[in-house]
Amino acid sequence: MNKTDMTVILLPEILRHVEQSRGRAAKQAVCDRGYRGKREVNGTQIILPGKGLKKDTRYQKDKKRKQCRRRAAIEPIIGHLKSDYRMTRNYLKGAMGDRINLLMAAAAWNLKLIAVAHFFVFLPVAKITSFTDSLIDQN
Repeated sequence: MNKTDMTVILLPEILRHVEQSRGRAAKQAVCDRGYRGKREVNGTQIILPGKGLKKDTRYQKDKKRKQCRRRAAIEPIIGHLKSDYRMTRNYLKGAMGDRINLLMAAAAWNLKLIAVAHFFVFLPVAKITSFTDSLIDQN
């Protein structure tokens, strides 16, 4: 079974989970070009990237492009998680090990984002404080 077949099988289950967690069904789902399945699953419209129709207005083309770009923005994050946070190979056993590995990688990613945010927030304050201290010492 290849990747495309897995997407076709898992998509209804994923949409069901989205409906349970949000309390309502998704109106649209954006898939990548590898998806080869139905254009509508359980009332959810499946959007695939591709060339716009000739009759589409500029607004409609831009809207479709923006939806597909949003989907593509997630791919680099997944790539960084795999390479930077050791998600290429899991050394923990079983399904619970998979969950633990994923949670630890996500926690490390979030801690890195928090650390970078704090660095840029508090760095200018430290520079200003040291500058004013040097002015006070000169007088």
